[in-house]
Amino acid sequence: MTPGYGLRKGSSNAGQYGFENDTDWERLAGLTGFSTHAVFVGRYGIPASRMFGDNVAPSQEIYGAGGNVAVHFVYAYGEETLWHGRFDVAAGRIPFLNDFSSNPLYCNFMNNAFCGNPKASSDNTAHSSYPDSVWAVRFRVRPSVSTYFQTGVYFSQEGIYGVQQYRTGFKLNGADINGEAIPIEFGWEPIFDHGTLPGHYKLGYARDTVDHQDVYFDGNENPWALTGLPRRRDHGANAAWALVDQMLYHFKGGAKDAGITFLGGFYYNDEKISMRSQQYEGGFLGRGFWAARPKDGIGINFSYIRESALAAKTQELQLLQGVLPGNLLNGAYGPQSYGMNLEVNYQIHVYRGMTFAPDFQYYFNPGGQRTLRDTAMLGFKTHIELF
Repeated sequence: MTPGYGLRKGSSNAGQYGFENDTDWERLAGLTGFSTHAVFVGRYGIPASRMFGDNVAPSQEIYGAGGNVAVHFVYAYGEETLWHGRFDVAAGRIPFLNDFSSNPLYCNFMNNAFCGNPKASSDNTAHSSYPDSVWAVRFRVRPSVSTYFQTGVYFSQEGIYGVQQYRTGFKLNGADINGEAIPIEFGWEPIFDHGTLPGHYKLGYARDTVDHQDVYFDGNENPWALTGLPRRRDHGANAAWALVDQMLYHFKGGAKDAGITFLGGFYYNDEKISMRSQQYEGGFLGRGFWAARPKDGIGINFSYIRESALAAKTQELQLLQGVLPGNLLNGAYGPQSYGMNLEVNYQIHVYRGMTFAPDFQYYFNPGGQRTLRDTAMLGFKTHIELF
């Protein structure tokens, strides 16, 4: 543990309970292709990584939603699918990152650098992330069985992730809408080796119209005192991503997911408005390799996150002005440059709908801060579905 900053060793627990409802209205009422989806959760706890100074890749993804809260509204939307799945439209309260730069395989891991989406994807507050949603409409077209194109309009709301606006998620009016985010994503979903090796390849880009705080000119409460330059807002921002998962080997006689799958990704943000300017990640998932326990799995993933060089300049200026470590921009203890995370886990299938996963994580430059010592963590993740 790094001495002198008030950091400490310890443990923590973070968790979530939830209720999800998916209704097929074609079966219930004869409305061809129409369905509705809704999720409510409760969350508690705090990630242990904050104890040793990391604020970039939280050790436990399941936390937040405006703090500890008993009931939090996540999303509710209607979806219409037409022409044998070739066209799909959804509208309602939807998180931007539910559909874009996402992959259900990512939450085989616990660290927030991986689970949900690459963590850099939620740096831009115009890109709403589970468990917070915004008013949106999303369109998806499949020119062929293995290809798709999707886009949409997501109405960004000021104060997202904050306790005043989003603690319960039930503030549904549009009074705080401050712009729109428009993403596009192309996907290719081939199945190689006679239908045994599925893959998913995604390439995406997003542009928004939000006035963002500049991490250098507006990097803290009194930017003029640091830079001597006028306060400035950046209108709109860019983001881009490339993601892949590909099964490399299928265990003969096993289920469809029995095999070794490679995961890889890259995410880019405008460094003027984001703390995480780039993220690279790669890893492997294995399932069905043990005949006696075909539903067990093992995973290893590695992430490299590059911090904004402009944010680091602000933090250096803050130190020169006498701002204390821990109070710098982004709560940092020193200028942030880059950090790396390694996670390894083993998923034990206990019973139908129940898994237990011992988990090891290692932080190189926690929070992208070379002033902090590398740190190891040991924990576990449980998942229970009642029905």
